[in-house]
Amino acid sequence: MILLVDVGNSNILFGFSDLKKVNKTFRFKSFTDKTSDEYYILIKSMLDLYEFNDVIISSVVPIITSALKKLFKSYYNIDSKIVGPGIKTGIQLKVDDPKSVGADMICDCAGAMLHSNEAIIVDLGTATKYIYCKNNTFYGCSIAPGVAISMKALVSNAALLPSIELNSPKKVISTNTITCMQSGVIFGAASQVDGMIDRIKEEIGSNNIPVYATGGLSGIIIHLCKNEITLMENLTILGLLEIYKKNLAA
Repeated sequence: MILLVDVGNSNILFGFSDLKKVNKTFRFKSFTDKTSDEYYILIKSMLDLYEFNDVIISSVVPIITSALKKLFKSYYNIDSKIVGPGIKTGIQLKVDDPKSVGADMICDCAGAMLHSNEAIIVDLGTATKYIYCKNNTFYGCSIAPGVAISMKALVSNAALLPSIELNSPKKVISTNTITCMQSGVIFGAASQVDGMIDRIKEEIGSNNIPVYATGGLSGIIIHLCKNEITLMENLTILGLLEIYKKNLAA
């Protein structure tokens, strides 16, 4: 069994795979102040559910990468593979600075290319990313503040607005403070997704390109969008598995 680890700024997604499919996933909060030993105590009960003999990590948080890499070496004697220099991804990067492309976006592309040779990917995480890839090539993206960040900014800068849960209200025009805020943030995010997809399609000159959505907040937003979007919550992990397969002989 292989352990797949996707480290994001808000959450860490763990997935177990038999190389054919991802059998089970677990999501934990990301902590930048925990040591490898503290992380082990936190996730030990989950790790004990499956026997695994290798680990691959995709991460956008270097300090957590170091902690997890040390954890797997100390407690399991496994040298984790890290998506980065020296790892075969199968994805070409047609950008100004390839080193600046996040490992999560590379994994998103690797996952999407399993289903189509061209795609728009909407990754709704800490940041909202709109990615365009074609023929195993990453051609660039657009990055916007994530839904949760937008909500936190609203609450922290408006003295009379309370902290609330990110739930979808029943209608756009609401009649109390909480649902008004939920409407603005949630429907606003859905409208942004639709608008950005339309602009990308116009820019690349294709209206029939498939659109995939992933990320922790995709389930809340995508069903409110007007574009046809396929929800694939484990797209990043599936891409990470594909990258692992390319490095079996490495």
